[in-house]
Amino acid sequence: MLNETYTLENGVKIPKLGYGTWMIEDDKAADAVKKAIALGYRHIDTAQAYANERGVGEGVRECGVDRSEIFVTTKLAAEIKSYEEAKAAIDGSLDLMGLDYIDLIIIHSPKPWEEFHGDDDYAEGNLAAWKALEEAYEAGKLKAIGVSNFEKTDLDNLIENGTVKPMVNQILAHISNTPFELIDYCQDKGIVVEAYSPMGHGELMKNEAVAKMAESYGVSVPQLAIRYCLQLGLVPLPKTQTPSHMESNAAVDFVISDEDMETLKSAEKIKDYGEFSIFPVYQTTA
Repeated sequence: MLNETYTLENGVKIPKLGYGTWMIEDDKAADAVKKAIALGYRHIDTAQAYANERGVGEGVRECGVDRSEIFVTTKLAAEIKSYEEAKAAIDGSLDLMGLDYIDLIIIHSPKPWEEFHGDDDYAEGNLAAWKALEEAYEAGKLKAIGVSNFEKTDLDNLIENGTVKPMVNQILAHISNTPFELIDYCQDKGIVVEAYSPMGHGELMKNEAVAKMAESYGVSVPQLAIRYCLQLGLVPLPKTQTPSHMESNAAVDFVISDEDMETLKSAEKIKDYGEFSIFPVYQTTA
């Protein structure tokens, strides 16, 4: 699985399975990234908001694998909604990571996190930040550009008013919270969908029905959750600092039956993510 890729609309190959670094401290990020790459991962995901870009960049530079073989993603902080701020932040990430180019930069959220559930759609601010991404892409600083947590109206704003269409939309998507309409819309537009927190911020580990199905396949709940995303054509981004978990997360070369996929698609929706409830929960009708 670690060798398989999707192709973005501009022809760039993106590995189907990524390694997420959210909540990994900067001084531990380089070691975690090097371990993941040693196990075969070639897609590393970070963000300005994670405050570990320096460590992730160090891990990529020192991993012993040619830079051209590693797909690196970072994200513009959600609060950046102006051209000048975005332009400076793009160059800041390049400098901090010590990389000549970044494979993908995405806008982390259509709204600042503190205003995520507010009425302002930040349409103009997103266009301004997008312009900076487009220019960096055209200049060769970035191999691809995209967004995260964008819904249809947010995407349409960029598609209709920008010059480069978003190539990726990274969203919360997992068993018991799969935004099928949004996924279908993106895929119809040629936008690759990435799935962050494929284990539902850990909540899936508490689901007895999911655990029972995983057992029937002889796999773990995380493996079932990752495979579910892959069979929907998504790019799952599991995170862990434990090498054995990195390895098992990539051991997903089994197939979930059509019947079981339908069962998982209609799994009871998680109602409370606790401290992670700030993240969006979309319409999930199949």
